[in-house]
Amino acid sequence: MSHPARTEAVQKAASRSIRTFPRPMDAQGRPVRVSVLYGSRTFNADRMRERVPPEVFARWSDTIEHGRKLDRPVADAIAHAVKEWALENGVSHFCHWFHPMTGSTAEKHDAFLWFDKDGRPIEKFTGSMLLQSEPDASSFPSGGMRSTFEARGYTAWDPTSPMFIMESPNGRTLCIPSAFLGYHGQALDEKAPLLRSMEALSRSATKLLGLLGETVHRVTVTVGPEQEYFLIDRAYAGLRSDLVIAGRSLLGARAPKGQMLEDHYFGSIPPRVHAFMEEVELELYQLGVSAKTRHNEVAPCQFELAPIYAEANIAADHNQIVMQTLRRVALRHDFLLLLHEKPFAFVNGSGKHINWSMQDARGENLLDPGKNPQENLRFLTFLAATLLGVYRHSAVLRASIASHGNDFRLGANEAPPAIISVFLGDFLTRICDGIASGDVSVLDPGKAMIELGISRLPAIAKDNTDRNRTSPFAFTGNKFEFRAVGASASISFPTTCLNAAVADGIDQISAWAAAEGSGATAVMAAVRRALVESAPVRFDGNGYGAEWVVEAERRGLPHARNTPAALRALATDGAAALFARHGVFSHEELHSRFEVRVEQYNKKVEIEADVLRDLVDTVVLPVAIAELADARVQGEVGPAAARRYHELRARVEALDAARQALEFASHGVGEGSEADRATAFCGHVVPALSTLREACDSVEAMVSDSRWPLPRYREMLFLS
Repeated sequence: MSHPARTEAVQKAASRSIRTFPRPMDAQGRPVRVSVLYGSRTFNADRMRERVPPEVFARWSDTIEHGRKLDRPVADAIAHAVKEWALENGVSHFCHWFHPMTGSTAEKHDAFLWFDKDGRPIEKFTGSMLLQSEPDASSFPSGGMRSTFEARGYTAWDPTSPMFIMESPNGRTLCIPSAFLGYHGQALDEKAPLLRSMEALSRSATKLLGLLGETVHRVTVTVGPEQEYFLIDRAYAGLRSDLVIAGRSLLGARAPKGQMLEDHYFGSIPPRVHAFMEEVELELYQLGVSAKTRHNEVAPCQFELAPIYAEANIAADHNQIVMQTLRRVALRHDFLLLLHEKPFAFVNGSGKHINWSMQDARGENLLDPGKNPQENLRFLTFLAATLLGVYRHSAVLRASIASHGNDFRLGANEAPPAIISVFLGDFLTRICDGIASGDVSVLDPGKAMIELGISRLPAIAKDNTDRNRTSPFAFTGNKFEFRAVGASASISFPTTCLNAAVADGIDQISAWAAAEGSGATAVMAAVRRALVESAPVRFDGNGYGAEWVVEAERRGLPHARNTPAALRALATDGAAALFARHGVFSHEELHSRFEVRVEQYNKKVEIEADVLRDLVDTVVLPVAIAELADARVQGEVGPAAARRYHELRARVEALDAARQALEFASHGVGEGSEADRATAFCGHVVPALSTLREACDSVEAMVSDSRWPLPRYREMLFLS
């Protein structure tokens, strides 16, 4: 019989009923179609067109297309329209919803309530209220850009991302997607640099398209982030402080069964989880978030939600809404949502695959192979530019996905390695090699395609581009999949870094082509040069293999094995120059990102150390000592009991030694800079945590079921 607390948790989990929820119905009593429901809680373009004068809508559209500023009369008209729509939908408050450098979101709610000149209550919302708000900037991480006494910060409306209504059990709030800036204009958030990087890439891409003879006024970055997550029953979470506080299990012996039978991936979705997914999707559809795909992932209790692509800043907003909605709805279904990159040892961790591409103002995907030589040249040009940017700035891209949680995932099963490389597939690799090596005797695009035997490039390329799960950056037919991003991360920073890197590659090809002359032949010469230089980053083999580490080092590719090592790339002159060239980060802003991420790493390791200390001191050691006392008495029964006693005693002694080693390692961190402390945490505390965890798991395996109070892996992963 198991411990009473565990027994109660198992019984609760096993007896949960499947939650039902009311679905919107039409006049005939039928469920409302998704196409009708979609975006019903967003102030989207159609709703804007219906509620504002034509000239106001035209000015707003001009802002979206060309990035021009809104004047006050236009802002006032939009503010009035959105206020009336919000009030009709039961909204009482509004907030500027933004992405501080915590990786999450923030909001400060203000009521529409105001008083007229006679003191009568009214609802008021003006253009100035819409455009800007002022939260306390000193209470968010700023990496040294703001001191505690420098409290002033501003949120500025992002008019390209639709406003939306967020529901709570007893009310509704209008959320205004915004950027967050300091008093002197510094970007204090994740949104402002993302918008800057999108503008930078658009400038670079439109210039290169001009060299190709195409007049395009704008290029957008499109992103579709796939979100992986775990669900466990809340009854188990209530007994596991590590899951609640650290977001992952800091101890836990291996279950007899994990994912080795490969029976969970794409399997039948458990009914209780299916009900959860349906409620999540219902909320997301109303918020204009395109939840397209749902399925079981590889590990037990692991699942995935994938959207249709959107412009990068909107996709970043939507992914934050997805994470918030998953958390909120999970509680209604008595689940705890886990977004940590490695919440359970011995099974796969969770990532967030960013499907990334570029699209011109005509809606044409620049990474989609074309139907004629001109379109194929465009495809190869932007493919080569992406390869060149990723190759030159791979260290920055590695830094963009670095976190304490991701350190447990990168390089493990089902996750890419910590070496940034690009997978193209055999067919595209053969094309790139043929151009780079000079096997093509001419640089005329049409003739070159014929010499390479690829006159049917569109159909062949899509059919011959396989997926490579071991590649952190893989081409998948008409887009790249940045697979190395962690599940809990905001997609804004890695997308910002990728945009800047590719913009740099595009600018280099433009410069090389301009030096060669003009026309398609000059561009082809630049493409060849880019493919020659970037050849080391192309790798189609097994990224998990030990031989790839050796080969990558031979090629000169960076290999930052942990977060402190990876983040150093943000403190280099090369990174500062990259972001300054494209107006994405000032030197001060980039340094702040380095400081914030280093500090976050340190705090997360400290939290884990404190939680594990507490678990060992108050749970594991007392239980182990009690078990050892019983085993000592029983040891007199016979040889088997004696052996068990001596084995358990050795394991308890190892546990105590590991506990003391963690204390020693923690004291050795010191009081230096955050970067120095991060190196010490990584080099001493993290290994000590791992050793202590192994000692805990070893003891757990010998403690009787009736005495062990913490839900075991076999229960959390399989009994819910």
